[in-house]
Amino acid sequence: MCGVLREISPRVRSIKPLQSSVVALRAGQIEEELTQGVKKSFRQLINLIWGDPQSAGIKPLTFVRQVLSACLYPQLLDNDRLPADARQRAKALLSECQGGSLGSYTDLPGIPQVVREISDFITRRDGGVPSYPENILLAPGSQWALQNILNLLVHGGGGAGGGDGAVRSGVLTPVPTHVTSIMSLMGLGGVSVPYYLSEEQGWKVEVEELNRALEAAKPMCNPVAIYIINPGNPSGHVQSRKSIQDVIRFASEKRLFLLADEVYQDCIYKENIEFVSYKRVLAEMGPPFSNTVELASFHSTSKGFLGECGLRGGYVELVNMDPAVMKHVFTIFSKDNTPTPSQIALSVMANPPQPGDPSYSLYAVETQQIRTTVTGNVRRVHEVLSSLPGVSSQPVEGGAFAFPRLNLPSKAIRTAKELKMEPDTFYCLRLLENTGACIAPGSEYGQKDGTYHIRFCITAKRDKIEDLLTRLVAFHTQFMDEFS
Repeated sequence: MCGVLREISPRVRSIKPLQSSVVALRAGQIEEELTQGVKKSFRQLINLIWGDPQSAGIKPLTFVRQVLSACLYPQLLDNDRLPADARQRAKALLSECQGGSLGSYTDLPGIPQVVREISDFITRRDGGVPSYPENILLAPGSQWALQNILNLLVHGGGGAGGGDGAVRSGVLTPVPTHVTSIMSLMGLGGVSVPYYLSEEQGWKVEVEELNRALEAAKPMCNPVAIYIINPGNPSGHVQSRKSIQDVIRFASEKRLFLLADEVYQDCIYKENIEFVSYKRVLAEMGPPFSNTVELASFHSTSKGFLGECGLRGGYVELVNMDPAVMKHVFTIFSKDNTPTPSQIALSVMANPPQPGDPSYSLYAVETQQIRTTVTGNVRRVHEVLSSLPGVSSQPVEGGAFAFPRLNLPSKAIRTAKELKMEPDTFYCLRLLENTGACIAPGSEYGQKDGTYHIRFCITAKRDKIEDLLTRLVAFHTQFMDEFS
């Protein structure tokens, strides 16, 4: 075989295959085997490896689909089967589309009404701290937006003074973390500078650890930014106001750009815990922080209770960005139009039905049902995991995942190493083969040496969670007996 593409970029080669891909690939093979009549100890798979609520049985919100339907098929605008506010929203959005059609290119950086609605949403969320439409850019998902901002920040040279003479840029990244963010960074030639969240303290962000990571990185790269995920993925922690203040002071002192991934901001489950945005805390700290610390905050329709993963809609709000740099940001984001259906979903996320609107009652019932289901899942998962020998789990405060720690027997660890496999990947593959339950190994997200974890989605129907827990309990007991 021959072709033009023979040499792969070293940057691409440096990106390791996802551990979850190994598990997901085998799950696909098992699914095919089941359809062909191969006998298994289970009749169907249960897949909670991804943070995809709708694939896990959560129903899409009616108002989102009604507005989308009317925008895609304008004949519905005159159909009384759709509530008046859904039709009004669709008419208003279509009026700002070229030719009044969802099939046309939209303005850059997006439909003006959608950008205004997001700006108003942020202002309400942050207790009146102003948000300006010109600082908001839409994107096909928050990770796409993050990669664009990284593209501005990161310089991929030949190492710290080596190769082509350029010093590579580094970004402080949490461990554990959302793995695709690391892949984006490495694909640009940047250096991931790990800082470890304190598992024993509920995955707390510690300034001492940030300083350690920063000093350790200086011989290898030039640290330019710090990446924060709040609520955490996969850790499920929610930062306190004081913790956010500490990170902002650290970023200010070390002259680091703040990248705040806040896509799970609506998913808070623990009593007496609230989500507070980095934007709000920064504004409330006042000068010199409020007018000097540069911040990019990301949000998405894929996450939270909207759960529209397939629509790939997101945005970034930029704070304290130099106007000269902002021009280049706009240029990068102008390369691609955000798909128009994604922008419609963003509109509903930012501006849902309000009390008195025809659709409000149903919207309130549906969102409360999802919240009640997931909150119940969180309690049930913690209860079951805490009862298992060799498993410890920090309480899930927010987000979409449980991330328990496995204290695996040394025999299991040795067996995995002999198979040239991470021990938690070995555990997940054995779980899949024996029970049909598909979850992700913690090694994909980073973890302290000698610790092992698993991750699975909790934004799922209750029966799916119960099914998973039943399979997990039976397997775990057998696994620990086998390798003890």
